[in-house]
Amino acid sequence: MGTWQELETPQGRVRTWHATPANEPLGGIVLIQEIFGVNGHIRDVAERFAAEGFEVATPPLFDPVEPNVELGYDAEGIARGRELVGKLGFENAIAIVGAAADWLRGRGRTVGAVGFCWGGSVALLANTRLALPSVSYYGARSMPFLDEPLLAPMMFHFGERDRSIPPEDVEAHRHKHPLAEVYTYDAGHGFNCDRRDDYDPTAAAQAWSRTVRFFKDALA
Repeated sequence: MGTWQELETPQGRVRTWHATPANEPLGGIVLIQEIFGVNGHIRDVAERFAAEGFEVATPPLFDPVEPNVELGYDAEGIARGRELVGKLGFENAIAIVGAAADWLRGRGRTVGAVGFCWGGSVALLANTRLALPSVSYYGARSMPFLDEPLLAPMMFHFGERDRSIPPEDVEAHRHKHPLAEVYTYDAGHGFNCDRRDDYDPTAAAQAWSRTVRFFKDALA
């Protein structure tokens, strides 16, 4: 079971949910939240990565704006999450992700990043700006950053029925980053999250298997 740890960042001290495997870690992963904070679902994902053999740091990116944010997957949670994303901004988010990566490196880990929803777009920037091997799940805010060159291996997951990411945007990812792995699924937005209406267990399992394989290769 993970625990909360303190993390020093350029934005001040924030917490990080820290999950560790039973045996020597295969590597370290910075897990990047959705717009809903480091809630129960994201902590569950951290535990799943730890069960696969990775040491995981999951910093609540909203802490510099508003500490202890955990939102639900309803209209009120979406509106509040979008407001906090606007207040935080991508630059501050990336700085916190970088601090979490440095913390894991200090513990002797080779580090990658994975993010979901808004965090999926942050994960792309973790690659282009921090050189972290990264996996992006349905990052709907990535289009403005596609001209930034990748600095490490990259994987993208998209739902074919995701109304926030049209097919032409998915194709733009393939065109701009031909060396990245780009996968689509017969699913909507948020298909990995079993607390959302768009949860799709088949797509989630397939994407998870590919993601675990990616990190075992990239962090070896």
